[in-house]
Amino acid sequence: MPAPNAIAPEKLARLIALSGAPRIIDLRDARSETIPGATFPAHREPARWDMPAGSPVVIVDDVGDGPAAAAAAILRSDGVAAEVLEGGFAAWLAGGWPTVSLAHLPPRHDDGRTWWVTRARPKIDRIACPWLIRRFVDPDARFLFVAPGEVLTVAAQQQAEPFDIADERVFWSHRGEQCTFDVMVQAFGLENHEALTRLAAIVRGADTGRLDIVPEAAGLLAISLGLSRIHSDDHAQLEAGMAIYDALYRWCRDAQDEKHDWSSHQPARAKVSA
Repeated sequence: MPAPNAIAPEKLARLIALSGAPRIIDLRDARSETIPGATFPAHREPARWDMPAGSPVVIVDDVGDGPAAAAAAILRSDGVAAEVLEGGFAAWLAGGWPTVSLAHLPPRHDDGRTWWVTRARPKIDRIACPWLIRRFVDPDARFLFVAPGEVLTVAAQQQAEPFDIADERVFWSHRGEQCTFDVMVQAFGLENHEALTRLAAIVRGADTGRLDIVPEAAGLLAISLGLSRIHSDDHAQLEAGMAIYDALYRWCRDAQDEKHDWSSHQPARAKVSA
């Protein structure tokens, strides 16, 4: 029976990357990898974390019986729905659940967020990559959209990480037949996440014009081009695009076998006995 105010790793794993997933706070000191979507507190005192009352939070430490219990209790005293990850990060690893490598994570700004910069008027990669970052790497990441010729200048001035720009000095860009989304999946150590691998093929096909890779690539291209014509503001387009990739991720994760036609959701007819 799980401990009170604790969440099992397998239950948390089902919530990872969903739009309503709990905030995950990693308290460990030594870390080269973490749970997808986890953040690291700027202060050690939970009372200074400014979590909204009622918001779901999961606290992670090494083995589940260290500082996480105290931090969760303090948050609950402020009305936050805080739980401890049962067994801590050790149990997460033992269960074989996905992790994010921090080797290529950009430095955080004073606001605790990573900053990223790319070309304005995003279409596919420049929406897919921010979705990946916010759902798996840094939920608070800030994205700057500027003219193509200004990306590297703004990157240097604002210490923002450039991505999806054709420049050999930029780490986060296309490589061979891979698009930037592919590069991020691999660099963050998520290439064994089956749903993301499926999603990466869709993004790659749509972003590089190779619509024969998977059938869904043509649909993503059409939706992305339509979305770019609906929104003149890049940030409004990004927010709208988040829902598109949330839906695609869920399809890749657990809806591929579901069919839909005129009769697919009709109740089965009762058999009439002779």
